[in-house]
Amino acid sequence: MGSVIGAIMAAFVAVLLWEAPVLAQEYIRDEEPIPESVDQVVTPIELAFREKPKVPGLFPWLKEQLKSTPSFLRDTKLGLNARSYYFYRDNYPGSSPQINEAWAIGGSLSYQSGWLLDYFSVGTVLYTSQPLYAPEDRGGTELLEPGQKGYTVVGQLFGRVKLFEDNFINIYRYEYDTPYINKFESRMTPNTFEGYTVTGVYGGKDRAFGFNYGFGYIDKIKPKNSDEFIWMSKAAGAKVNRGVFTGGGRFFYSGFTFGAIDYYSSDIINIFYAEGDYKFSMANRLGILFTAQFTDQRSVGDNLLKGYSFSTNQFGMKTEMSYKGAILTLAYTKNSKGADLQNPWSGYAGYTSVQVQRFNRAGENAFMAKVSYDFARLGLEGVAAYALFVQGWGMVDPSTKNPLPNESEFDADVQWRPGWKFLKGLWFRVRYGNLHQYEGPRNTTNEFRMIVNYELPLL
Repeated sequence: MGSVIGAIMAAFVAVLLWEAPVLAQEYIRDEEPIPESVDQVVTPIELAFREKPKVPGLFPWLKEQLKSTPSFLRDTKLGLNARSYYFYRDNYPGSSPQINEAWAIGGSLSYQSGWLLDYFSVGTVLYTSQPLYAPEDRGGTELLEPGQKGYTVVGQLFGRVKLFEDNFINIYRYEYDTPYINKFESRMTPNTFEGYTVTGVYGGKDRAFGFNYGFGYIDKIKPKNSDEFIWMSKAAGAKVNRGVFTGGGRFFYSGFTFGAIDYYSSDIINIFYAEGDYKFSMANRLGILFTAQFTDQRSVGDNLLKGYSFSTNQFGMKTEMSYKGAILTLAYTKNSKGADLQNPWSGYAGYTSVQVQRFNRAGENAFMAKVSYDFARLGLEGVAAYALFVQGWGMVDPSTKNPLPNESEFDADVQWRPGWKFLKGLWFRVRYGNLHQYEGPRNTTNEFRMIVNYELPLL
């Protein structure tokens, strides 16, 4: 297998750190608004290489004052993101704690310079999450640090070197949005990372053939509810200090995309991910997306993660059809029985990963049906909603191969993004998830989230 991975790495150049803002899997739904058509749907491999959109600042008069200064000052970006998040989950009977609950407030303040001599830029992001309501016996929401404590951290502190047009070196603390190293911004603050990467793009203008690439080394992660950076290997569960070498690429032409990424942590784990998709539009505003994914995970070297060797893989496929603001999504994933699929540095990339359950356990099959709708055509500008259902079956204990109870989940999500100019950037969201376990103990988990996010680009 090592030779296969090596050949694939050579073919696709090798990790990634393509900057992106963060719809199939849950970690993308956490960051992205509900799409109106398949043209707006983002797959994991696309998100890894997508550029952040340029948003006008709140103080154009100040931007005008900087117009005659060097680009290092003239092109400065300053942004404030305010967030309030309430989380409640009633777990399966016998869980400890039985209830997870907290209400937090916080967000981020970000700065990025323009280019100095057209070759060097710096930036930083300060994150904070503070409790408004946080009972000590109801921890585990991941809105706050363990013990329901607030935190503040410089999560990003980076330099960028422009090698030439659209090709960069990214240095030190940064954010990434690849399938298995990503922000996972599902709570108050995201995962961020320490590392050194090179990223770039060739071609791709006006739907022509193009190629993105990225490669590098990431040694530490700041988990989403922490103020400390820890070794990537320790975040995975090993008691040693190891980073992750990663690399990959994406080919795209017209509506077709194919890409692959590999993550290698010495003596810990190797994760390989590949994905291909095709989007096209037909008459009468009908859009269709076909996409498939494959993940292979296995122990490497001295097997320091679990103390023994393991290997597993997952295959998934998904189709989405859009028409006049409505999207129907059907997805299926199948996991091998070697081990549970892991995502120690990210959200889980599987198409059937949803709000409460990832459906990533050994031997598990999962089928998802989802319907979303943008209500703008009915006069409700900025209002969108979705509902989905996932059925999982065939799970086994990876060590004994004994069967485990089947589960299903129902989720609903309602969002409102006001279109009024003075409220641009405001995002209200209410989410509900219900996880039900069949056979054996017939248990139910209910989860409720309410999120208010206000993004203010100051410059």
